[in-house]
Amino acid sequence: MDRASVDAVCVMHEVIDGYYHPTAIDKRPVAGPVCVGEWGPEGDEHVDSAHGGVDAAVYVYAAEDAAYFGRMLERDIPPGLFGDNVRTRGLDVTSSLIGERWWLGEPGRGVLLEVRKPRTPCHNLSMRMGIDGFHVDFNRTGRVGAMCRVVEPGVICAGDAISVDHEPDHEVSIGVLVTGMTPAQAQGLLDSGIALTSAVRAKARRYAARP
Repeated sequence: MDRASVDAVCVMHEVIDGYYHPTAIDKRPVAGPVCVGEWGPEGDEHVDSAHGGVDAAVYVYAAEDAAYFGRMLERDIPPGLFGDNVRTRGLDVTSSLIGERWWLGEPGRGVLLEVRKPRTPCHNLSMRMGIDGFHVDFNRTGRVGAMCRVVEPGVICAGDAISVDHEPDHEVSIGVLVTGMTPAQAQGLLDSGIALTSAVRAKARRYAARP
């Protein structure tokens, strides 16, 4: 991996109208260091109880994936537009493995994150983009970003280096989990010893049982 870094740290700017109810998807970059605890960055919020939680405390999205959609839509995709908390550069988030861990900032002093699951986009993303059905097309690409657990709380800011602390011994990345696993890949994930979220475990079991 080339040198990876934090491009921006984003928190909720304001609550806006959503598809079913108000949403906190409007995230925008903040200047200076940001404290990140078990529930996510200080100053961030989640309106829907189905969002957030310790397994989705920090939503990480790659600048390279944002550029992919920028080219597709012929528009800029600034940090926070997709609801991301951390925009990275030089880190292949789509290819990151379930259970992979990253240090954001200096190891032992920054924030240690663990990749827990893909982002599941909903109608609010389509409303945010002003494109009907965009959340479906977004999901099909597998470039959905990673929902992460905070293993070690700390402080991060734009420009901090990112390093991989741990790579699990299986083949299921964020992109593979979204777009489809082979039965062998799914079984490998189940046998990896990682404490999977209920949704990830259920999906892996379905794929592992396929002929």
